[in-house]
Amino acid sequence: MRSIFIKEINSFFSSIVGYVALLVFLVACSLFLWIIPNYSILEYGYASMERFFDIAPWLLLLLVPAVTMRSFADEFRTGTIEWLSTKPVSDLEIILGKYLATVALIFFALLPTLIYVYTINNLSYPDISIDWGAIIGSYVGLFFLAATFAAVGVFCSSLTANQVVGFLVSLLACYVLYTGFEQLSKLPKFAEGIDYYLSMVGMEFHYNSISRGLIDSRDVIYFISVIAFFISLTRFSLTSRTRGAGR
Repeated sequence: MRSIFIKEINSFFSSIVGYVALLVFLVACSLFLWIIPNYSILEYGYASMERFFDIAPWLLLLLVPAVTMRSFADEFRTGTIEWLSTKPVSDLEIILGKYLATVALIFFALLPTLIYVYTINNLSYPDISIDWGAIIGSYVGLFFLAATFAAVGVFCSSLTANQVVGFLVSLLACYVLYTGFEQLSKLPKFAEGIDYYLSMVGMEFHYNSISRGLIDSRDVIYFISVIAFFISLTRFSLTSRTRGAGR
């Protein structure tokens, strides 16, 4: 699993696509947080990271599928998946190696955004501290959200040999799981009590819950369960494809 993890990291940074994806994410974060009207912290008037944590999930919605789209699609396209299947590693180890590499890349993409916290803290009044609890909770929620997007993206990549198709399917699946149920719960027909439980199915509900600064075990269990579910689906998909290819 370690060799697959290192291979995925090296593969991502061996092409300009990896650097461009991370650069676009960081530039977009900076533009929204400091320059674009109606989102800029300078117009907001408060020393808060709230604007960033409102925008970041939508940017990750694009970044994560772009990172995961080649996870298995490229292996199927080049035929190296058969080579991997001959190695002394299980399907689960292959999946976890690729998944953890994606999570590591997302973690490194989020690290530079800590400079925003430092800058905003310096912009605040000396006797007024920024809400560290909410910031820490929001970063934890953002990491869990990105890790869940990664699990969905790796699964979608295992369904096709076409990277573009993998990206689009992953983008749609992440969008539906993030905000689809939240939007569905706002329909008038669900406004009699079921709306709350329907919104709980989506990721946005649990991300917003953690972002308040209180890390509830129910939200953590939700994200871990969704990650485990999609990794299991990926294992099933990979097993089905390799068995089919072997016939």
